[in-house]
Amino acid sequence: MNAKKTLNIAVIGGDGTGPEVAAEGVKVLKAAAQLEGFSVDFQDFDFGGNRYLRTGEILPTGAVEELRKFDAIFLGAVGHPDVPPGVLEKGLLLELRFQLDQYINLRPVKLYPGVETPLVGKGPQDIDFVVVRENTEDLYCGVGGFLKKHTPDEVATQTAIYTRKGCERCIRWAFEFTQKRNNPKGKKLTLVAKTNVLTFGHDLWWRAFQAVAKDYPDVQADYNHVDACCMWMVKNPEYYDVIVTTNMFGDIITDLGGIIQGGMGVAAGGNINPDPGGVSMYEPMGGSAPKYTGKNVINPIAAISAAAMLLEHSGQAQAGQRVMKAIQSVTGSKMKSQAAGKMGYSTTQVGDLVCEAL
Repeated sequence: MNAKKTLNIAVIGGDGTGPEVAAEGVKVLKAAAQLEGFSVDFQDFDFGGNRYLRTGEILPTGAVEELRKFDAIFLGAVGHPDVPPGVLEKGLLLELRFQLDQYINLRPVKLYPGVETPLVGKGPQDIDFVVVRENTEDLYCGVGGFLKKHTPDEVATQTAIYTRKGCERCIRWAFEFTQKRNNPKGKKLTLVAKTNVLTFGHDLWWRAFQAVAKDYPDVQADYNHVDACCMWMVKNPEYYDVIVTTNMFGDIITDLGGIIQGGMGVAAGGNINPDPGGVSMYEPMGGSAPKYTGKNVINPIAAISAAAMLLEHSGQAQAGQRVMKAIQSVTGSKMKSQAAGKMGYSTTQVGDLVCEAL
């Protein structure tokens, strides 16, 4: 991708404070593009809780095909207090992940300067690793059902699905990402699973991991049971370089990662289809936070971090690095806190500070 290319980005502001933080991400994307000499075009989509309540539809007919035309999707947040739990998450987020085959969920766990962590004595040099989560299989496939529902004899099943293709493509991407990350402390990829108990699906993960590792002799192939990983992430986060894991376990340990990097309002993630022509989606992890809607007090740092990820994985790595440096400058020298209403600045002012620091 040359520096003059125009990035076409679909923006789904979503619910609650989602549109507010998305607006700051868009502001920073425009500023970074201008400084780096390329263009960005944006198109807004109103998918989310308000549209669902108004029309009864989550993704209208043809929406996925329309989104395929973009270089990337930038998401604010999804979650509406008047919509039952799971409706939007399954009908919008999971639907896009599956239909767009965004089989990599990428979650950097990086403590920014000036950001407090609950881990006493740990600093930015200790908390800096990445979780690569398989994003389209496991318990999220929706395989299962009920027998004798609402009776004393009710049975519920939820089946985890793993394929060799799904495991291997995620693992291989993680090895290549570990090589590119080139950690000066040593390149290490840790598989996190539960092979001693989940002896079918996770045996497949283990065998695929061992097979792929042979192609990457410069990367140390490591393994943790998931319960041990939860312990070590808290006790010795500096142990990790890159983690690769299943969809279910990844869902859990990335929230733990979000807390040790200063809270979900700081954490960002990407749902990535790395194949040629694939469309990826980037988002903050903090949720829609409806109680802060319209107050201009929510922290946009996670959304701006998601914008940096979007640039990095859309062929504008230098612009992405510029945004990351600006974020760290602002958290380290300007913001009083990462908590909503306690930042010392409004939502829009934080966005302006990052633009100034570019």
